[in-house]
Amino acid sequence: MSSARSSTPTGTSSTVVAGCGCPDAGSGLGGLSRRSLLKALGAGAMTLVATEAVHTQVAFAAPGYTGDVLVVLSLRGGMDGLSAVVPAGDPDYYRLRPSIAVPQSSLLGLDGTFGLHPAMAPLLPLWKAGRLGAVHGVGMPGASRSHFAAMEDMERAAPGTSLRTGWLDRTLGTRAAAGTFQAVSMTGAQTPSSLAGPSPELTMRRLEGFGLAGPWDDAERTRWTKAFTALHAEGPPTVAEAGRTALAAAATVAGLGSVAAGSGYPEGDLGASLRDLARMIRAGLGVQVAAVDYGDWDMHAGLGSAGGGWMKSKLTELATALAAFDADLGPRMSGVTVLTLSEFGRRAGENGSGGLDHGHGNLVLALGGGVVGGRVHGTYPGLSAAALDDGAVAAATDYRDVIGEVLQKRCGAGSLAEVFPGFSSTGALGVFRSR
Repeated sequence: MSSARSSTPTGTSSTVVAGCGCPDAGSGLGGLSRRSLLKALGAGAMTLVATEAVHTQVAFAAPGYTGDVLVVLSLRGGMDGLSAVVPAGDPDYYRLRPSIAVPQSSLLGLDGTFGLHPAMAPLLPLWKAGRLGAVHGVGMPGASRSHFAAMEDMERAAPGTSLRTGWLDRTLGTRAAAGTFQAVSMTGAQTPSSLAGPSPELTMRRLEGFGLAGPWDDAERTRWTKAFTALHAEGPPTVAEAGRTALAAAATVAGLGSVAAGSGYPEGDLGASLRDLARMIRAGLGVQVAAVDYGDWDMHAGLGSAGGGWMKSKLTELATALAAFDADLGPRMSGVTVLTLSEFGRRAGENGSGGLDHGHGNLVLALGGGVVGGRVHGTYPGLSAAALDDGAVAAATDYRDVIGEVLQKRCGAGSLAEVFPGFSSTGALGVFRSR
């Protein structure tokens, strides 16, 4: 199926991650001027603009999907999974982290081997209820410790091939197209590589203000809408359809006034993204997959302790946002799965700056009604010198095994050959129940 993709907005900015020296992949993109918008339209793309750029691609309504809404939450920057779900029963953990280890006395839900960081308290009821689970030692074969290379490899998920599409895009390619909101990316103007490819997606930063930038009142908005409709009616079919679809998406969002926003979300991008996503799911817009970004996990220095610091702050926001999302959706969470992925974990031992350098194996969190929760799944590789991978947690579980189990047990996938070419899933993790 062909589709029209918007051009990249001008005015791109980047920030540098302290201690790493590489631009932050989650940095924002500025809004478009009218001149930039017209230039984009001239290049054959339709872009809706609020305070952030928004693009859409062609999609046509089609019923039939009965699987879970899959929410992929990317913890960009290399989250340290050992700080979130702590292997307190492994004595090497405390030996390797003399100043940043979480004391056993502070851990939540400790089972003798693993306990949750105290900042994860908002998620403890879901852990105890068996709706939040984890897998330790998850990674990619032959993984890079470069942020950009690792993210690209993880989101492409096709090592040894020439494919340049993303695994979420290929997942959508195995299904019938099902409307503009089938795939939603709450990541601003830059769509993640996992959604790169011919399948359509809608990318936005916020529901609020979603629409054309420039009109200053309702009368002007009506005039602009008519003008863009007429402009696209004269263009090539693919471009014309993209324009109509974009305007229709804006009209749909404008009609969500009767669907109230949820409460309890933390301030910041993550809370806002999950609140908007929950609103779209509750409105029945047909969301099947959603990508959400939450960056700033590159803690080379000043990670902090259980009582305060960078890690505690990040985990508090993460846990509060996920707990609010779960409460907001209520019974609908029985048909939603949230999966966290990060490009790599950290080294097992702390460095001289009270932080952690780039590593390998990491933690995956899974939240939803179909999760076998309250426990850590898979093979925990351990932190002994013999078990480490060049000083880092080893990858005992291929991350495609985790995703593959979600797709097959919760999302109705059959063979995974089209999604993960050349990979055979073991299907034996047991993180998810079949629908």
